[in-house]
Amino acid sequence: YAPHQIPLLSDQILQSVSNFFIEGRFISLFSILFGVGLYIQFQRFSNKGLAAYSLLSSRLKWLIVFGLLHGIIIWPGDILLTYGISGFLALCYRDASIAELKRKANIFIFIALVMISLIALSGSDELFTRESVLFAEQYSAWTSSYPNQLLLHLIQVGYMALVIPFTLMWFTAGLMLLGMALYQQGIFEQGFDRNTLLKLALATLVLSSMDTLLGLTENPILVMFSDILVMLSAIPMALIYIHIVVYICQNRSTVLKPLQNVGKLAFSLYILQSIVGVFIFRHFAPELLLTLNRGGYMAIALGYSLLQLLLASVYLCYFKQGPLEKLWRHLAFKSIRP
Repeated sequence: YAPHQIPLLSDQILQSVSNFFIEGRFISLFSILFGVGLYIQFQRFSNKGLAAYSLLSSRLKWLIVFGLLHGIIIWPGDILLTYGISGFLALCYRDASIAELKRKANIFIFIALVMISLIALSGSDELFTRESVLFAEQYSAWTSSYPNQLLLHLIQVGYMALVIPFTLMWFTAGLMLLGMALYQQGIFEQGFDRNTLLKLALATLVLSSMDTLLGLTENPILVMFSDILVMLSAIPMALIYIHIVVYICQNRSTVLKPLQNVGKLAFSLYILQSIVGVFIFRHFAPELLLTLNRGGYMAIALGYSLLQLLLASVYLCYFKQGPLEKLWRHLAFKSIRP
């Protein structure tokens, strides 16, 4: 998002709300859940006498392939490549104790934040605003012909492939290890105790406040550090969301059925979202990038989220599995004999 050079009050309010409750929270939550999924699948395969590590390695390799295809052909802001690479690192600690998993998680997250900060400090000190030359250049490039966009995709995905092993791999793998530890602790059945919950609330309040204050300044360095703080403040808030969902469900399987439906189709809906977003903002109505403020983007996001809830519920009335979920499972597990 390119803010205005003279910030709009509505933008500042929505940015503050986003910093506390949205930005980075759900990608952190999904990283934690991805680690839980890896651990559960490894245990199930092992209990069935199957080669658990080989099967999950195959699953992660195909996720990397999907991530590369998604990033190059559709949308270079891909996350699947990061999950695939990070999953291999997380799997190395599948037999570690809860204490060791948490210790490694803290170390990995710290390494990632240090590396990301160093890389960010070497970047441009120009503020990215709606009126800047940089925004005009970016707008022209990303709304040009598809072959030109494809070249930009290749460059960006190539850059990400180089930096992920030094940055996001550690951060995401750290969250996956945290998920494995919390699952073994029974947090996904009982939630957190009151003292832990208060500590999480205090941590997210302090870090989110610092992030918001830095993000509202006009100093490029401080704005850059606000982006680092957002990653850190996202973790305690993601854990609070886990507690809230556990509290609401109390292990009753149908309480949040619409959200479960979306979860069952997460891979397919993720790719569909990229296709829809790219079509709207790059081809059908690229002028929206020049006119929409944060309120407009928020309205689109909420509207599309509701559409996904409806689409998932209708789709699962007729099919048991999403198309990409089925393809991924077939490719990854085709070596298993019934």
